[in-house]
Amino acid sequence: MATVAVAALGGVSFAASASEAASGPTVHPASAPASGVAKRSASAHRQVPQVVTQEIGSGRVDGHRWSVALEFHRTLPKDYTLPTLHDGTKTQGTSLLCQRMYIGGVRIDHQGGPWADCQPVTGTQDPHASGEMGLWGLHDKGLSGSRLMVSNPEADVAYGVISLTDGTQVKATTVTLPGTTYRAWAAPIPNGQTITAVDQYDTHDNRLTHDTNWH
Repeated sequence: MATVAVAALGGVSFAASASEAASGPTVHPASAPASGVAKRSASAHRQVPQVVTQEIGSGRVDGHRWSVALEFHRTLPKDYTLPTLHDGTKTQGTSLLCQRMYIGGVRIDHQGGPWADCQPVTGTQDPHASGEMGLWGLHDKGLSGSRLMVSNPEADVAYGVISLTDGTQVKATTVTLPGTTYRAWAAPIPNGQTITAVDQYDTHDNRLTHDTNWH
């Protein structure tokens, strides 16, 4: 995910077509059950959300409000165009997964348009949406200022711990987007702080990854 991002806005809503009332005072008895089935079917369709959003984390950093959410579109939005690879072929995907990140009320990468930090996926369990981690910010591509560390970990990662040079540690729990296997954890990095290590653990507190390449 880094500057590649994840899922989106909009959505498709289903509306049941209303059947016209029959003229005349008499209603055929057989029409009542059929109408009931149609209403139940329409209601079932409306209960399936076409866009699902889940907050991953939120709080305050350097006096500013921050938040991270995953947003999943079951179908590709009408105004979204699949990216083209370097060889000229289109990327594949039937759905869209977006990572919405805000610091001080400003969406990170908003300059890239409504689908910045979104990536096409196939359905609700695409494995290609896991395994990424990145630093995000409003300045210098996440290298300075108030920043957010966001990980889209594998299924066995329960939480992440970020160790900073001043000796503090920031812990963030993995949150899963309902109805999907897409998940993430997010934590703030204050301005002027340097990361010494990022570790990820399972539910039994066994360390699964140890990364010292982030600053």
